[in-house]
Amino acid sequence: MAAGRRRGGAIDGTRERTIRHRDWHRWTRGAFATAGAAALCACTAGPQSTLDPAGPAAAQIAQTWWLMFWTAAAIWTLVLGLLLYALLRGHNTRALARPQRLIVGGGLLLPAVALAALLVYGTVTSGRVTGLGETVDAVIEVEARRWVWEFRYLDGDGGVRATSTDALALPRGRMVEFRITSVDVIHSFWIPRLGGKIDALPGRVNRLRLRADRAGPMRGQCAEFCGLEHAHMDFAVRVLEPDAWESWLAARSVGAPGDAERAGGGQIDPDPAAGAGGDSDANADTGDEAGAGRDSGPHPAAGMRGDAGAEAETAQSAAP
Repeated sequence: MAAGRRRGGAIDGTRERTIRHRDWHRWTRGAFATAGAAALCACTAGPQSTLDPAGPAAAQIAQTWWLMFWTAAAIWTLVLGLLLYALLRGHNTRALARPQRLIVGGGLLLPAVALAALLVYGTVTSGRVTGLGETVDAVIEVEARRWVWEFRYLDGDGGVRATSTDALALPRGRMVEFRITSVDVIHSFWIPRLGGKIDALPGRVNRLRLRADRAGPMRGQCAEFCGLEHAHMDFAVRVLEPDAWESWLAARSVGAPGDAERAGGGQIDPDPAAGAGGDSDANADTGDEAGAGRDSGPHPAAGMRGDAGAEAETAQSAAP
């Protein structure tokens, strides 16, 4: 009887340890899941977050990203499940009768079907990302140069209405066509919260159509390495109501008093009628000050280029 009690006590102790071990695993999984969800949610916000869309093109890109994410997560979970099954099935179980089925189904058919489905989905929705077939409400010419963005706002006849430097103003709810080019090297025009990016190439004009449906902090960025100041080649984006946007353009029209100063510094002046800009106002002012700081002083690279040019002219004049 004493031996039986000892065996019973050992069984009870083992069961208790098993229960505690199971509870600890449940708590750990819950903690990791909560932390992962919090980290994922934190990554979806910000002035340059593609997962916080403010327009239809960016919304389609974000939807495609989430589709690919959950598809990859499902496949990853399936693979781990099969791995655990293979590890825990034991040594005395019967081997797979037809392993070719698992190889063909999991190694050939499943990847082919998943990739084909994503390809068809991306092809069908590409029109929403590029804005093809949409009516254009405004046209803005974008000229990139190291390390500044120049914006020219065109009227219905193709004339320049207004200009700005390192600061972009957009009318809310209207489709804008950007005509993008470069004057020196290859750059890349990108506003993550509004849509995809497109290269700015010297001697070529690329077109991109974007629409901003809501205001908020936004920032554009050069997405192609272009030199020493590439990381600072950004611009502030401000979304205004259509009436406020027209007033903004009128205040910065070509030939207006103070236009030369604004073009040189890229300043976005506070506009009482532009309350619809929301939090992006402060962001725009910050970006403009940064742009003005970049333009105001000589850059080390510019000094090196100037010294090289002076040496070349000296050598040329000394030549017979």
